[in-house]
Amino acid sequence: QIQLVESGGGLVQPGGSVRPSCTASGSIFRINNMRWFRQAPGKQRELVAIITSDDSTNYVDSVKGRFTISRDNAKNTVYLQMNSLKPEDTAIYYCNADGKITRWRAFDSWGQGTQVTVSS
Repeated sequence: QIQLVESGGGLVQPGGSVRPSCTASGSIFRINNMRWFRQAPGKQRELVAIITSDDSTNYVDSVKGRFTISRDNAKNTVYLQMNSLKPEDTAIYYCNADGKITRWRAFDSWGQGTQVTVSS
């Protein structure tokens, strides 16, 4: 079983920055894609950013130029640097990762979420 644990959320003023992280643990053979999703109250969960195993990245339009996803493969950790935050970025941020437990067995796991609140 692969576990993902997020940390680093919190209360931030508009225009501020925060950098949540997410670390995977367990019997991991390989991690392929790592993603950040978010879900605001009353809204559907949306994909915010993705980073592939070769470090290709992609972002939802609303965060391009403000958010940066990165990963540290040695630590099985993904980060989301969030700058120029806006109140509409307020949400629970979830990480997701897929990969292999063994050469033949895949996994697709989610973290428990970390709250990011942007407010003055």
